[in-house]
Amino acid sequence: MFSPIKNTKVYEQVIEQIKNMIIDGTLKKGDKLPSERDLVEHLQVSRTSIREALRALQIIGLVECRQGEGNYIRESFENSLFEPLSMMFMLQKSSSLEIMEIRKIIEVETTALASQRITDEELDHMKMLLDTIKSSADEGDKVKADKAFHYGIAKASRNYLIINILNAISSLMDEFIKDARRRILVEEENKDELAKQHDDIYKGLKSRNPKKASEAMKRHLDFTNEYYKDF
Repeated sequence: MFSPIKNTKVYEQVIEQIKNMIIDGTLKKGDKLPSERDLVEHLQVSRTSIREALRALQIIGLVECRQGEGNYIRESFENSLFEPLSMMFMLQKSSSLEIMEIRKIIEVETTALASQRITDEELDHMKMLLDTIKSSADEGDKVKADKAFHYGIAKASRNYLIINILNAISSLMDEFIKDARRRILVEEENKDELAKQHDDIYKGLKSRNPKKASEAMKRHLDFTNEYYKDF
């Protein structure tokens, strides 16, 4: 199961062994890790090294500590990319336009995938969100429905990497979305335009037409990106 460690940077080697156990299937999502005492015994290292390794694994989002229960491999990783991406975003002094560019690159093809894999139940949910985007008098509800609409498309792609990447990108965009929508909606005719764009995406998904769906998403993102240029 484990191999004794006899080298420098001990905690990094502890991490490496745990990662290898995930790769070979010994550890799976939701599995409980051995206790600190057992890890010390199996790996023949100090408890300090074990704690350093576990703390590092918690920081990167691979392991979670449940109070009074022990350490577990995480079952959900939907928010695990947000922290490192947000730090990189701030340190690199990136602009929101860069996020929108990568979102466009990924999301257009994601919509094509989703059109081939989306279920009838998911389409019903998308229709409900679309109705909120079109008719709600509450802008806050429209923002939530808009985000959920795009996330629903990612989920329908059935590609877990895409879901996590777009979820992290969307979280980074939160602080810009309200201001951008405000700028877009200054022009009264844009309300109907935004609703039509979402409707076109929905129709592409419902018709199971990858070209139609992805082109509708591209038109929508090209339109909204124009209002992020000054952020």
